[in-house]
Amino acid sequence: QNRNPSRLSRMPGVIRNGKKQFIVDINIGKKDWNEWYEWIESVNDDLPEPESLKGVWDDLPELADPLIHGVLRQGHKMLIAGPSKAGKSFSLIELTIGIAEGRTWHGWKCAKGKVMYVNLELDRASCLHRFKDVYKTLGWAPDNLSNIDIWNLRGKSAPMDKLAPKLIRRALKKNYAAIIIDPIYKVITGDENSADQMAAFCNQFDKVCTELGAAVIYCHHHSKGSQGSKKAMDRASGSGVFARDPDAILDLIELQVTEELLKQEENKAVCDACFSFLNERFEDWEDDVSQDAMCSQLQMNDYCKKKLTRPDYQELTKRMEVAVQKNKMKSAWRIEGTLREFPKFEPVNLWFDYPVHRVDKVGSLKDIGPEDETPQWKKAASKRKDP
Repeated sequence: QNRNPSRLSRMPGVIRNGKKQFIVDINIGKKDWNEWYEWIESVNDDLPEPESLKGVWDDLPELADPLIHGVLRQGHKMLIAGPSKAGKSFSLIELTIGIAEGRTWHGWKCAKGKVMYVNLELDRASCLHRFKDVYKTLGWAPDNLSNIDIWNLRGKSAPMDKLAPKLIRRALKKNYAAIIIDPIYKVITGDENSADQMAAFCNQFDKVCTELGAAVIYCHHHSKGSQGSKKAMDRASGSGVFARDPDAILDLIELQVTEELLKQEENKAVCDACFSFLNERFEDWEDDVSQDAMCSQLQMNDYCKKKLTRPDYQELTKRMEVAVQKNKMKSAWRIEGTLREFPKFEPVNLWFDYPVHRVDKVGSLKDIGPEDETPQWKKAASKRKDP
């Protein structure tokens, strides 16, 4: 039935181009479509093969080095969750600087490395000013500014599934230790309450980690309502995927500071203002003041009034007023964590003293509780009761 004579040139035994042809093999290929389909899927499968534990038992691979000691390893994922106006962006800027300079962040030591900070929320000028303000307030010398790259995407952000390839392309040969994305609500694809859609969304972070070998750190907001009765891992808004996907979850919750504690902090702030002012003008003024007097704003104020000239005392008074006013703006926060690679840590208490967070090293916040659902009238009534 084959009427094309040229087809006969493919037959075994026929001389073609001066060479005799032979049958190479018979009964090759798959017997049917289903078998071929399974075979081609296995050929194109890029998943790793299962490995025997026995083969690696005596030669285990090295664990990734810590990026934030005791919290996060290099190439892993971390979520920072908190309510609005908790200073999450400032905290991430502090973390960016901490990694770039190889310093500490909220008391944890950071490995030194390059960081890309993906800014999705602030305009370019505000973001750059925040970095400089944080550097100045921390009192750190900007020795490693080349370790910080800022990608300003306000008004230009895309869904994460489209942003991830662009991010990878820009970061591929930069050897970043961390990619910090602030915040993720700008790039969420799908319904944040849908588990399957959020799983697909979080897979984009895995892709970035795998392709770049960098840690991905991102922040998310709390769900609505009181958070005090919830576990730290359940406070982030949306699907429970956010509680299960990251290797480390750090949660910020506000503490209810008492009037007495605020008064103590005001006393400390005024005393610090006096100390710094006196140190600028005298070398041995401490010899005239007792240890107890150094802890009292009234006694320090009286001492400064006697020690300083009238113009100097007026200048100090202005500084003390600024310190008192700034103290009123302070808020107290607690970081609780859920970690996959490290043991659970004790909650870290912080003062958010704009624009930076300062660890409460004295322990004055240790016994302060988070917000609860007790109505304001009930709290006021309890204060009026006789002990």
